[in-house]
Amino acid sequence: MASTAALTTSSLLRRSRALRGHVFPKPLPNPSSINLARPSPALLRLRRFMCRNAASGNEEAAAKAAAEIADTGAPTIFDKIIAKEIPSTIVYEDDKVLAFRDVNPQAPVHILVIPKIRDGLTQLGKAEPRHAEVLGHLLFAAKLVAEREGIVDGFRVVINNGPEACQSVYHLHLHVLGGRQLKWPPG
Repeated sequence: MASTAALTTSSLLRRSRALRGHVFPKPLPNPSSINLARPSPALLRLRRFMCRNAASGNEEAAAKAAAEIADTGAPTIFDKIIAKEIPSTIVYEDDKVLAFRDVNPQAPVHILVIPKIRDGLTQLGKAEPRHAEVLGHLLFAAKLVAEREGIVDGFRVVINNGPEACQSVYHLHLHVLGGRQLKWPPG
């Protein structure tokens, strides 16, 4: 049996069940020509394709697991980012919201906008009349972020609500996506 090191990118792709029948729009790069410090556009497309297809089942499982502990009141990763216990690249902050770059971007610009105080607002489906002001402020902050990022003429705001929408952090958050042509329908 051949060792993994001896396999080429193309042979690995041919053996992958998830990729059988997929036609890549451009030829795959020769593995010996890959500069990992500055990956080519073709390699980046390949990575995105493979990650999206391999991760889709994991995202669903993670969302279901997160939903089981959603209303325990335990601190979320976002609470830790707000408290500066976990580093993040902050792009906007005011007294009510914090916006930072997503660590797993799905577009050239992918910013998360979160309320600094959760106040039971773990997901949009749990919003109450008392949350109206912060919900409006989150949308206005998304617009400010889009302006700062230079995407105000074309961006999308996404809120995943519950496990069927693959919400994996139960602290309401908006995804601001842009920097490329977005497609419709999403998902």
